[in-house]
Amino acid sequence: MRERFWEKYTLEELTDDEWEALCDGCGQCCLLKFHDDDTNELAVLNVACRLLDTHSCQCSDYENRFDTVPDCTQLTPALVREFNWLPATCGYRRVAEGRKLAGWHPLLSNDAERVHRKGISVRGFAVSELDVPERDYDEHIIAVLPIG
Repeated sequence: MRERFWEKYTLEELTDDEWEALCDGCGQCCLLKFHDDDTNELAVLNVACRLLDTHSCQCSDYENRFDTVPDCTQLTPALVREFNWLPATCGYRRVAEGRKLAGWHPLLSNDAERVHRKGISVRGFAVSELDVPERDYDEHIIAVLPIG
């Protein structure tokens, strides 16, 4: 990877490896979200995709995630700019907005556990969708965000 690539190149100019390295490993993008067309709001749940390991905050089948979870969304530079629900701490969002990466980001700290120790990841509060009946999803809403 190119040295400090996130400071020198746009998201569109990143190699695949650089793009992947920009992920801070928080797992927040893997939380279930539901869009209300009437209110144009997005409900964010503490329920994570069934493939998310809620301890490591990593996908348990990253290579095959689109086959296993057809509605899994591949983040792209355009989607990063569109998804205002991405947390302000997100490495992709920060670079897209022209901000510096947080000091705890693995690319700066060389410590993938720091995101968890800082309380930024979903570790400790996310539950797998395999453990929550769909009828109970309303009880798991942790945020409601305006879209657009």
